[in-house]
Amino acid sequence: MLAINYSQFRENMKSNMDLITDDCETIIVTRKQNRNIVMISESAYNNLLENLHLMREPANYEWLLESKRQLESGNFEQHELIEVPDE
Repeated sequence: MLAINYSQFRENMKSNMDLITDDCETIIVTRKQNRNIVMISESAYNNLLENLHLMREPANYEWLLESKRQLESGNFEQHELIEVPDE
């Protein structure tokens, strides 16, 4: 996570936005009176929203935790993928 002031961000806007999208960097743009903003890529934002949605519902969250426990304890099966020809 990087923190830069508004003027520095504006002077290097393209390279800063490239850092955000290409390197999955989060940038905090600092402003006067602590009116800061956080910039993340659209894909990171969408991922965040999806995770919030999944974790908001207690049943979904518990299902995910149980799946994680099963995986960590070795309680899983691994299968080869089956290639399906184009129709």
